[in-house]
Amino acid sequence: MLTLHTKDGNCFEALREFSRPAAASGNVSETVAEIISDVQRRGDEAILYYTAKFDHAKLIRKQLRVSQETIDSALATVEAEKLSAMKASAEAISDFHKRTLPKSWKKRNPHGATVGELFYPIRRVGLYIPGGQTPLCSTVLMTALPAKLAGVPELALCTPPRPDGSIAPEILAAAKLCGITEIYRVGGVQAIAALAAGTETIPAVDKIAGPGNAFVVEAKRQLFGKVGIDLLPGPSEVMVVADSKSNPEWVAADIITQAEHGSGKEKVYLLALDERISDAVEIAISSLLARYQRGTRLREIMAAGFCRIIADSVDVAVDVANFIAPEHLEIQTSAKTAKILSSRITTAGAMLVGAYSPAALGDFAAGPSHTLPTSRTGRFFSGLQVSDFMRRTSYVRYDEESLSRARPIVTAFSKMEQLEVHGHSVDIRFEKKNK
Repeated sequence: MLTLHTKDGNCFEALREFSRPAAASGNVSETVAEIISDVQRRGDEAILYYTAKFDHAKLIRKQLRVSQETIDSALATVEAEKLSAMKASAEAISDFHKRTLPKSWKKRNPHGATVGELFYPIRRVGLYIPGGQTPLCSTVLMTALPAKLAGVPELALCTPPRPDGSIAPEILAAAKLCGITEIYRVGGVQAIAALAAGTETIPAVDKIAGPGNAFVVEAKRQLFGKVGIDLLPGPSEVMVVADSKSNPEWVAADIITQAEHGSGKEKVYLLALDERISDAVEIAISSLLARYQRGTRLREIMAAGFCRIIADSVDVAVDVANFIAPEHLEIQTSAKTAKILSSRITTAGAMLVGAYSPAALGDFAAGPSHTLPTSRTGRFFSGLQVSDFMRRTSYVRYDEESLSRARPIVTAFSKMEQLEVHGHSVDIRFEKKNK
């Protein structure tokens, strides 16, 4: 565990180093590049090799795609209580994202010409759903439903198989609820490479969306430009801001929650406005870890990825939060302080305000997608939304009269930038009329 005081001169440099993603290390980059190159060269053969090597599932080519029968039968094998929760979550997600749907528009500009924006769904999108220790069926809903609302006609889902080659029925059921029929038993870097380049079995996509571990994030980083990338959501993060009004056990539980994702690379922060609450939360964390079934593993993750920061003022706390740009930001302070913080912190992936707004709500039920920027990329990325599955085309239509009004502007810029033909391309339209 790292403890920092904002009054120390090296606090922000230490935070920068602590928050640095594992993908920055050379061995990750080299490994990812090798796998991408191999998949591009050998296609399905490479996918099957890496699936056996990393997921311990020995498949043959025809097993890569999940049959429609298997997808359909998943609904019957998932308990009614789980299906009910999925449907309730899907309703909240759809309700939220419907409000963010971009709309095409046209209007007159100062020259009298018609200008506007046209929005179209991306033709084909690949969704990556992590496997690991738990079936992340919530991630299926959080990525697929915004894509469906955008009108994406083709969705291909990749997720790592279990050692016996199967996929958790919860993931298949969630995909079925979202209307996804194209699912592949492939995960990790090889999945991202296959979606980007295409193989004999998996047709290439135009954009890839979904979270992953450090290797998946690095694969997306290396393939950006060859294929569209949503953002770079890596291992989970949370920052909880606490003061003397906070409940130490509630804060402790929410901090441990994000460590529970279990990759071992999670980053969890306590931003304390009071040193006593910081100490109380630390004690509560130790107590709670003794109660949880996976307490030993969680303790290891916390030892490597927990940072507590003692801020000597609200102003400095704002600076720290904006610097880290946490994936999840929980504000569990007094109402007065919460109002200040929520109005001035501008880089959080998701902001959860008040003691009754734990990050678990954002993970499963509240509505906004939990595919969020991590590793300080919230400074320039936002959480996944409908517009990420659409592309925008600007629209311009001039007539003779409006072009005449714009002509002096084009003439002036063509002279300033020494682009003679630019100016002439407008002038030529008036030559015949002038003659």
